[in-house]
Formats: sequence, structure tokens, C-alpha cells
Amino acid sequence: MFCCGFLGEWKHEKSEGHDDYGLLVSEPARKYAIVKELDEPASLKDGTIVLQFETRLQKGLECGGAYLKYLRPQEAGWVPKGFDNESPYSIMFGPDKCGTTNKVHFILKHKNPKSGEYVEHHLKFPPSVPHDKLTHVYTAILKPDNELQILVDGEEKKKANFLSSEDFEPPLIPAKTIPDPDDVKPEDWDERAKIPDPEAVKPDDWDEDAPMEIEDEDAVKPEGWLDDEPEEIDDPEATKPEDWDEEEDGEWEAPKTDNPKCQEGPGCGEWKRPMKRNPAYKGKWHAPLIDNPNYKGIWKPQEIPNPDYFELDQPEFEPIAAVGIEIWTMQDGILFDNILIAQDEKVASSIRDTTWKPKFDVEKEKEKATEAAAGTDALGGFQKKVFEILYQVAEISFLSEHKDKIIELIEKAEKQPIITIGVLVSIVVVILTVFLKLIFGGKKAAVEKKPEPVAETSNTEGSSEEKAEENEEPAPARKRQTRRET
Repeated sequence: MFCCGFLGEWKHEKSEGHDDYGLLVSEPARKYAIVKELDEPASLKDGTIVLQFETRLQKGLECGGAYLKYLRPQEAGWVPKGFDNESPYSIMFGPDKCGTTNKVHFILKHKNPKSGEYVEHHLKFPPSVPHDKLTHVYTAILKPDNELQILVDGEEKKKANFLSSEDFEPPLIPAKTIPDPDDVKPEDWDERAKIPDPEAVKPDDWDEDAPMEIEDEDAVKPEGWLDDEPEEIDDPEATKPEDWDEEEDGEWEAPKTDNPKCQEGPGCGEWKRPMKRNPAYKGKWHAPLIDNPNYKGIWKPQEIPNPDYFELDQPEFEPIAAVGIEIWTMQDGILFDNILIAQDEKVASSIRDTTWKPKFDVEKEKEKATEAAAGTDALGGFQKKVFEILYQVAEISFLSEHKDKIIELIEKAEKQPIITIGVLVSIVVVILTVFLKLIFGGKKAAVEKKPEPVAETSNTEGSSEEKAEENEEPAPARKRQTRRET
């Protein structure tokens, strides 16, 4: 029994099409929590450690998590019966997908020895979640030389270094300096690069009052214009409602409709010359901008030594005392199986070959047969290959800033295969844009008085459990039949 609204019911069920059992998320739109304590805590400091598990998204995953949490010993302040999203973990690892989030999370909670604070360090540019409904195996290999490898189905998808600021956000080793929080911008500091020319004078012939548009004096009223015909007339087909009460509702008046004579001829009503742009229009006069002689650049506080800075040879990994699943998901049918913590990569590889691979091969063949029977061989062939290549393209490092958008386009094309070509063109445009930017670069930054601060960054994107959307549409206004006011 768990607290805080974790009402989802776990079931021990067979994986679809197999005799193999797993732990099943049985209901949609629920929060789930379950935890299993280890016989002895597993140390992450001695040699290589492998974390591995299988999961199958039998009904897909539109919005939800399918990750594991590797928990610290209970001395950190938790008990199995109270396991929830606040329970202290060492590592969070696995798939998460919702909206633009599509990633295989790897988060390390590391203690700052100076401040004593535990900080979440997120792996930058993690691999994407496979987009099918097959069984997949996720592997994280932590090596004593600070290397981290993320494998999906035994294939390396990401390699990182725990101590590299390029691989984790925020970096495990804080910045040596930080902006001085007590530094204040001087009152006479001028950040304007350009200013209005104080010596500029408005020309004598500059008319600020001239209108933007004037009547076209050359225009001539079209022949046959019906000056005496109104543009709208009473609807001849309208009838007064039977329940109309003239004492309460006033005198009934038929609703208006377009005059058919106006549609037959060039126009009705009073003819007016059309408007045209005024050649004398100049608008409000403004002095031209010139370089500001007092420009000092964009002010930034001076850098001071970071009181929380420390040096590190290896991460101070906390031991793993339990493995928990704590997720919120809009889909049921998520199946977890074969959770492993090992010290030997060969053990993990052997388990993949003997437990995961046979299931995956059967599911893959069944998927092909289903597609063939449904007449979707074309998608299962050319288009499916295209999608597989596009998912690999999305993982290219120099496209990392655009990864979410590319994944969104691919998923849209999978749901509507007819737009595959359009998606291909869109992705090629993105790649060319980024490539040209890399070659030619951008504009040089303005010279500043002080160097850019090296500040510790923080992750602002949460897991799917932290996301929610609200869509509300206003009710349409109710129309009343036209009547004459009394």
C-alpha cells in the first residue's frame, strides 16, 4: 500500500504472445509505485556496474514513464511502505515520453561535499525511446574510468563521461567562479549600442500629419452602379415566429440578407472612391541612430570564487539498496521484466541473448506478418527503413538542439505515412540550416567589459509525471433573432 495517490494496480501477467511473465501496468491514467529491497546494498564504487532491464510498451506510450529508480539505503530517509516520488534515489534510468519529451533518462543524484546538497545531474542528449510496441532492453554501464555507456537492445546509443561538463547538466564538478550576487550595475553604465543622433533635424518638407492613404481621384464610378439600391434587404423567406410577443419582444423585424441585385450588378448604395497609398506619406519622423560614444556593453556582475566548488577524481556514488518503479502514465500495457544489477558486462550480454533476443525476434516476425496482412508492406518496407534512418539522424550530436522537433516530425509522419516526403524535406531543411550555420557561424558578439560568467546550469525539463495540459474552448455565443428596439 503506497501513499500520495499511487492507485495503479500492478499485475503479474504474461507478455503478449509469450509464456514469459512480467510486472504489468494494468490501468491507464494512474500513478504507480512498487519497490523491491536488495538482500545487500550494491556498491557502485568497485569496478564496473551494469544496470539492465526489459520493458515492453504493448499499447505504445503517448505520455508516461517506464523508468526505474535505484534507491539509496533507508538511512537516507525512506521506508518501503512509504515509497513515492520523494524517496531518495542514486540513479534514475529508462524511457520517458510526453509531448516533446522523448528520451531514455539517465539521472545521477550526487552529493556536493561542500554544501551537502544532493543535486540531480541529467545526461545531455540522451537516446530516444524506440517507437514500436516490441520488447526492448535498456542497459547502463558505469565504468571505473568515469565512462558511462547507454545501450538499447545491446547497441551503444550514447557514451559519456561523468566528469565532463559536455555530458551532464548541471556538471558534477561546479564552476570555479560564479557571478557575484552582491555586485550592482553602476548607475552611469550605458548598455545602448545605438542612440538617436542628437544633431539630426527633421527636414522642413517632412509632413507628419500626411495620411497613409488618400482617395483615388482617378477612380470612376462603374457603369450601372445601383445608387438607390441598399446592400442588404429584409429576408423575403423569413417569417415571424409563432411565439413572438410584440408586447414583450417589440415589433418583429425580418433579418437582413444580401441584396441579389447588388450581386448581379457592379454594386449598390452610395459609391465612394477607393483609397490608395499616399505618395507624400512619411509617418512620424525619428532621428537616425548612431553609435553610442558612451556604450560600455551589456553589464554582467564580476566573477568571484564559487564557495561550493570542489574537485573530483570519481563520482561519489551512493550504494543501491532497492529498485523501485514510480511512474505516472496515460497508457496501460507497460510490462517490466528481467531487472539486473551486475558487475560483469558479459553477464548482462548473456541475459540479453537468452531472455530478450528470442522474444524480440518472435515479436519482430509477428509485426512483419501483421503489416503484410494489413497491406502495409510498403510502409513496412521503404517507409519503415526511412523512419529508422531518420531516428538515427535525430541522434547526431550537432542536431541536438533540434532533436525534439525532428522526433516530433517523424512521429507525425508515422501516424500519417502519406506525408513522409514532406517530413523528409522538412528534416533536410533543418540539417542544411544547422550545417550552414556551423560553416559560416553567426554574428560576433558585442565586446563586453567583463567575461561571460561560467554559471552552474540547472535542468528545467522534468519527467512526464510533471507535465499536464489543459485545453478549454469557450462556448459559442447564442444568437437571437433580430427585432426592433422599443
